[in-house]
Amino acid sequence: MSNKPRYIHHVNFPTTDPERTKEWYSKVFGLKAITPKSNTKVVLMTRGNFDLHFTPVEEMDRMAPYHFAIEVDDWDGFMEHLAELGIRHTRPVERPENKSKFCYIHDPDHTMIELVYHGNRPA
Repeated sequence: MSNKPRYIHHVNFPTTDPERTKEWYSKVFGLKAITPKSNTKVVLMTRGNFDLHFTPVEEMDRMAPYHFAIEVDDWDGFMEHLAELGIRHTRPVERPENKSKFCYIHDPDHTMIELVYHGNRPA
C-alpha cells in the first residue's frame, strides 16, 4: 500500500456555456467531449492523458489569479496555432536557467490558463 498519489485524474472548472466550452477546448487543446453515463450536466473532456471537467453555472466568479497550467511540446508551433485561432496571449517570458517559457491565455469564461514549455524536461 502506498500513500503517494498516482496522478491528477481531472480538475473541474465552472462554465457559463457548456457548448462553447466544448468547442473552445476541442479547438485549442484537442480535447474530446465524453458522453457521461449518468444524468450529470457536467461537461467531461479528455485528451487520454488528462481530463478536464466543467460544471455549468449561471454566473462566473472571477477566478484570477487562480489558474491551471498545460505543458506544450512545441512552443513555436503552439504559438502559431493560437495565432491561427485568433487567441491572444500575454507576452511570453523566457527563463534561460531551465530553458523554459510561459505565457497566459483565457478561455471564453475568462479562466486563466498558463502555457508552459520546458526545453530540457524529460518526456
